Amino acid sequence: MPKNFITRGRSRTLTKHHKIAIAGVGALGAAALAFSAVPSSAETTTSEVAASTQQQVVAGSGKLENVKPSLTDQLAAASVKAEAIAAQQKAEAQAQAKAAAAKKAAAAKAAAAKKAAAKKAAAAAAAKKAEAARKAKEAASRSAQRATIKKAAVKSYPNNLDGWIRESLDIMKKHGIPGSYNGIYRNIMRESSGNPMAINNWDINAINGVPSKGLLQVIPPTFKAYHVPGTSWNIYDPVANITAACNYAADRYGSMDNVNSAY
Repeated sequence: MPKNFITRGRSRTLTKHHKIAIAGVGALGAAALAFSAVPSSAETTTSEVAASTQQQVVAGSGKLENVKPSLTDQLAAASVKAEAIAAQQKAEAQAQAKAAAAKKAAAAKAAAAKKAAAKKAAAAAAAKKAEAARKAKEAASRSAQRATIKKAAVKSYPNNLDGWIRESLDIMKKHGIPGSYNGIYRNIMRESSGNPMAINNWDINAINGVPSKGLLQVIPPTFKAYHVPGTSWNIYDPVANITAACNYAADRYGSMDNVNSAY
């Protein structure tokens, strides 16, 4: 019984002497554990808190009443500082993201504007090219028209027997009617002596009421039947008379060149 009493007494004495030490170690461990979660930027604060805690434990009279409030305040300050740093970093990241988005949007807008300008320039170039082509085509058409008019203007015939024969020969050539200048001239001189208003009022045709008329003395029914398109319908017209008569002679004799008498 006495032995056990002594043991219990020593146990109580040891507990009393080590309470302060054990509490101090526990507080330091808790502080170290809490500060290990704080960012590296808060290392200075952590060291200060640990030192302060150690001083309070060593310098104290063994009582820990003032240790817990001081440690809590310092931890709260460190937490606020860490949150402020995190908030600042977040704000900087958001600002950078916003700037990057704005830069991207500006680049996209510039690219779209450049594309639109290029499209507009291409359309303007195409319109200019089309306008140039149209003007060139119109100029070529006018040039061709002038050439045709000039050519037609150059091809003129004198208003005499020579001019009438030559004009008739050109028309006959277009329609494939044979005949020569000499053959036509020879028959004109025999039939009318070159008078386009000549009329025969005494031969059988006149007796039958259809007298021969014009340079080559053609009766009206024959003139009408062998009239050549592009010439006058007036039987006394020199060119129309010659061309119709040559058309008739070609059909009946092969050519006006083969006619040597009344036909």
